[in-house]
Amino acid sequence: MIDDFLHILSLQNQSLSKENIAKIKAACERDPKGLMEAVLDTRLVLEREILAALGELYGISFVETLGLQNTRDDWTIEISRSFLKKYCITPVAKKSDEPVVIAVHDPTCLHLADEVASLLSLETYSLVLAPKAQILSALNTFYDRAGNSAQQLVEDIEDNGSIIFEDIEKTADLLDDTSDAPVIRLVNHMISQAVKAGASDIHIEPFQDELKVRYRIDGILYEMLTPPKGIQASLVSRVKVMAKMNIAEKRVPQDGRAQVRIGDQEIDIRISTVPTSFGERLVMRLLNKSGYFLEFSEFGLSEKNQALIQEIIRQTNGIVLVTGPTGSGKTTTLYAGLSEINSPDKNIITIEDPVEYNLKGIGQIQVNAKTGVTFARGLRSIVRQDPDIVLVGEIRDVETAEIAIQSALTGHLVFSTLHTNDSAGAITRLVDLGVEPYLISSAVNTIVAQRLIRVLCKRCRQEYIIKPGDIKTMNGAGNEYIGKSVFKPKGCSKCFNTGYSGREAIFEIMIMTDDLKSIILETSDANQIKEESLRQGMITLRQDGMTKVLQGITSIGEVLRVTQE
Repeated sequence: MIDDFLHILSLQNQSLSKENIAKIKAACERDPKGLMEAVLDTRLVLEREILAALGELYGISFVETLGLQNTRDDWTIEISRSFLKKYCITPVAKKSDEPVVIAVHDPTCLHLADEVASLLSLETYSLVLAPKAQILSALNTFYDRAGNSAQQLVEDIEDNGSIIFEDIEKTADLLDDTSDAPVIRLVNHMISQAVKAGASDIHIEPFQDELKVRYRIDGILYEMLTPPKGIQASLVSRVKVMAKMNIAEKRVPQDGRAQVRIGDQEIDIRISTVPTSFGERLVMRLLNKSGYFLEFSEFGLSEKNQALIQEIIRQTNGIVLVTGPTGSGKTTTLYAGLSEINSPDKNIITIEDPVEYNLKGIGQIQVNAKTGVTFARGLRSIVRQDPDIVLVGEIRDVETAEIAIQSALTGHLVFSTLHTNDSAGAITRLVDLGVEPYLISSAVNTIVAQRLIRVLCKRCRQEYIIKPGDIKTMNGAGNEYIGKSVFKPKGCSKCFNTGYSGREAIFEIMIMTDDLKSIILETSDANQIKEESLRQGMITLRQDGMTKVLQGITSIGEVLRVTQE
């Protein structure tokens, strides 16, 4: 059978060399029962190529996607999700009279399809091969849609309160990941729903007589659940157990982290608790480590800003500062820049707090105050590592700023971030830290201020004509927009009734010209620096945002929200 499989695979993929075919054959012979995984582990062929070859060998159709439109999920009560996930198999039952399709990932486990058919009392069914990610995603969709959602669990807890509370009182169930304890299931569903909704944070907030769970989606908090107040302690304890925090200590703030896997996604969770008058308040920050890095072409950059940024990241020395409040996408921008210029002939080293994503081919150092690895100390060590490019997660003090400047003046390209409202404010901030103006003018090449604006949902956005009242908060600076046709949010089921779906970045790029450097030597007044930058043609955050309004990407209200001047 292995020879037949290899013959079909080589016919379908003629670029495979004889040497690679021999490697695949050796892997198959080592583990003939797990042929699918064995061939995948060689990394010589793609999953869909293996499935297509196995499909031809077994006479089973291969599909790249499972159509989930108009499907039923009533069968989920008959069969356990863990069984289907373990063997990577799922039924797809249509609402019409079409026969049920059973999708499998490994055709050597076809007897399991018969077992599933038997459990569901199916007389006939059709069989297909499908990618693992498609099957796992379909399973999550079916079981979540069937009512096993976080809200359903909350309702179950409320309906069966006394039984469940007794169960919680006795137990060491909170320490057992595989337990069916309702609080554990609730936490798991909260996290999986948050990941599915694209949330960056989950807030668990106790009040006098209620408990709220809110998700931050596209920068805005939305109330999602109100679990019964009685499970507050158990809910917080479960999350603290996941993060290996001290569940007995409730009087001091604590920080921890946990890792979970949802389907084929690996989620890193940073957890923080603080004591409040009504119990511990807990925030979970979700980082999807399986996500890919955005390229600048996906940021929604204008042509002018795209050209400027491409030029900025390819400089050979100096400091490039990215500024903006927490959650404005500064780190994503820096990672996109590093990914673009990363090559074998460059030595790139970063020092971050925390290291949010692992970048291949780049040395990344984690700040650790307990062991004495601060930004300043780490940066001083990095300079001795012969780097070409250095990324400093954040300039927080004068020592870090001065070492970064010295690194830039000695021929290194340094990327870093600052928390300021606009690009001109970064100069004032550096002077406030205690950096001499002549060092700033000598070392800093570019300051980029950025914000993230929500993108209008294309399915429900509404067109209208701008009237004077729509731009009254612009202090007369938006009169040129009156009478133009733009869009505003409405809200539909696809966008959780917010009117928005996804985010794009807006930028304000201040290039340090000779005239600007002269002004910095005389004054650190942000207003004067900004005036000179505007005179030289700098596009402000608000102007860049209004360009996106005219393009139908976002709304005036959203631009005004993120660019308060």
